[in-house]
Amino acid sequence: MAQRVVLAYSGGLDTSVCIKWLQDHYDAEVITLTIDLGANDRDLGAIQAKAVSLGAKKAIQVDARSLFVNYFIFPALQAGAIYEEAYPLATALGRPLIAKLLVDVAREEGAVAVAHGSTGKGNDQVRFDVSVGALAPELKVIAPVREWGMSREEEIEYAREHDIPVPVTVASPYSTDVNLWGRSIECGVLEDPWNEPPAEVYEWTTGPAEAPAEPQYVEIGFEHGVPVSLGGEPLDGVSLIAKLNELGGAHGVGRIDHVENRLVGIKSREIYEAPAAMILHAAHRAMEGLTLTKDQARFKAKVATEYADLIYNGLWFSSLHQDLAAYVASSERHVGGVVRVRLHKGTCQVVGRQSPKSLYSYQLATYDRADKFDHRAAEGFIKLFGLPLRTQAAVQLLTGPEGQLSIMPPKVSEDAKKVEEGH
Repeated sequence: MAQRVVLAYSGGLDTSVCIKWLQDHYDAEVITLTIDLGANDRDLGAIQAKAVSLGAKKAIQVDARSLFVNYFIFPALQAGAIYEEAYPLATALGRPLIAKLLVDVAREEGAVAVAHGSTGKGNDQVRFDVSVGALAPELKVIAPVREWGMSREEEIEYAREHDIPVPVTVASPYSTDVNLWGRSIECGVLEDPWNEPPAEVYEWTTGPAEAPAEPQYVEIGFEHGVPVSLGGEPLDGVSLIAKLNELGGAHGVGRIDHVENRLVGIKSREIYEAPAAMILHAAHRAMEGLTLTKDQARFKAKVATEYADLIYNGLWFSSLHQDLAAYVASSERHVGGVVRVRLHKGTCQVVGRQSPKSLYSYQLATYDRADKFDHRAAEGFIKLFGLPLRTQAAVQLLTGPEGQLSIMPPKVSEDAKKVEEGH
């Protein structure tokens, strides 16, 4: 009797071939799962029909946009999670949700395995396999593209032999992944990091040179570090992100060209379009700058790096994530107010911020007559602050050959000079 396998199905060549391949190599009864994470360029009805026509026992669709925004995107935004200070983690954030829904459907349908279309040299295979292993260790994970060893040309030929629809026109040389939080593009001419990305790789963003001459100002309202309104109008998360993608993209905001370090150990040149993500991260940082203390902000930056790494590395369902998420939630309890940003010719600049929980005091910061800062207290503060340095200077500062003071021992100075001279 055929055993059931739930396949994460996008409708593309790889996962379409997977249906037939799983039937042939695993004697599987394939159930496809297509998840809507906000990639508006897909006809979900057509994808569902295609899966059934290719032999899927059942084709399931799930609208997971709200789940994605509220339980994955916004927590990552609150954390300030940006991988290697460049990538807002759009694809990486979608994978644990897909894995969770694969597990849910597999249990509902009595499946013994789940399958995905990831290759053997990317990050996604790790994210899917590790996430499923954490949530349902009893389920087998199958990655046909990693197993079958076919080249792209052989895969196309396999598809033709089994009447799997293949585009008649020449396929795009680029590999793309799209969801509400961003669009990623790789392969083709982009594999040479010296090449400037051609205009054709961009779909969400206008070239900065062709963007409107006049800037656009947007006011973003936050509560507990989560964006809740645009221009004073309350919006749900899905609508707010979609609107910012539209506004930012029209002004050329959101293009990222990044050589990143993949989890599997190779460097990869990636192009991203993420207008809403870039705008919201900039606005969120500005709101935190107004409402967090210096110590909170500096520790939060460390947490942000760790948080981004665990997302990128597929460890969303780890205990470490639970621990960091608890800290982030605590740090965000006073991060609320309004941030005004200026969108213009590919740039997003924060130009204003206000908050009822602001730690900024005009009376302490101003130099005019409203100044309430006690200038006399500065003298004692400076004396205490500089005490360690004065103590060290009195005991350890050395006099050089020409009478100048130095804290570098003579031998170190001589060795440094030899290095400079090439000895």
